[in-house]
Amino acid sequence: MIVAEHLTKRFGPNTAVSDVSFTVQPGVVTGFLGPNGAGKSTTMRMIVGLDRPTSGNATIDGREYRSMRSPLTEVGILLDAKAVHSGRSARNHLRAMAATHGLPRRRVDEVIELTGLTGVADRRTGGFSLGMGQRLGIASALLGDPGTLVLDEPVNGLDPEGVRWVRHFVRAMAAEGRTVLLSSHLMSEMAQTADRVIVLGRGQVLADSPLDDLVRAWSTTSVRVRTPRATDLASALAAPDITVTAEQDGLLQVTGLNAERIGDIAHDAGIPLHELTPLSGSLEEAYLALTEQSIEYKSKDMS
Repeated sequence: MIVAEHLTKRFGPNTAVSDVSFTVQPGVVTGFLGPNGAGKSTTMRMIVGLDRPTSGNATIDGREYRSMRSPLTEVGILLDAKAVHSGRSARNHLRAMAATHGLPRRRVDEVIELTGLTGVADRRTGGFSLGMGQRLGIASALLGDPGTLVLDEPVNGLDPEGVRWVRHFVRAMAAEGRTVLLSSHLMSEMAQTADRVIVLGRGQVLADSPLDDLVRAWSTTSVRVRTPRATDLASALAAPDITVTAEQDGLLQVTGLNAERIGDIAHDAGIPLHELTPLSGSLEEAYLALTEQSIEYKSKDMS
């Protein structure tokens, strides 16, 4: 279990993280989201002792990371996949790490195979692609078979097969009762991976809830309706709190009414329906709505 209590980090006059508190429970995948500059990486660095909090504290299973006698076997960390000696092979990099904790060489071979590095394990890491570097970073995090994983953007640079592998891997780790904290900017992937999400914005916690609850609270549920009498149905549904959008001939998207009520209104008006499909909101929609006021760098809308 990871517990952050009132974490604050200032760099000179700038506050990167402000009074952040949350708990990451074992047995679930907790997604860590937020715009660039929100304080996610700084918070992760404080959790694993790379940055000292200005105030507050973070513990893993009741202890600060720096007090652990065998940290590699307790916490697996991926914060910067490039933090390797470029002249070493992947195998030698992992062997050097294993030696610091007395881990057997067979464990190095195990994580190399597990992360798909077998074909490049004896190549110098300086020639690795971004994706291969990420796989090596994940292998390093797994080396001590830890009970807690802290992974910052682990799918960055991976191909679709690699992204899918990370998704199944972290879910399997959580199913074993491990604690998993995972950050990513890929909302579609996070929606398939995380059970719970913590959202930061401008250094503060904006949300901390089960993923499904967040989506329901911050996105719009609508209903797709197909009918040969779309104009008539739109008129029958018209009301101050109802939005009806014509997407194409015979196809409407309705917000503000559930499918059952739309069906009743169409029946009473004698309007045939060829489709009536409830559409749930998405994590991306909820995330953008939640962080709208916390985005430091906004792109121009080209639509």
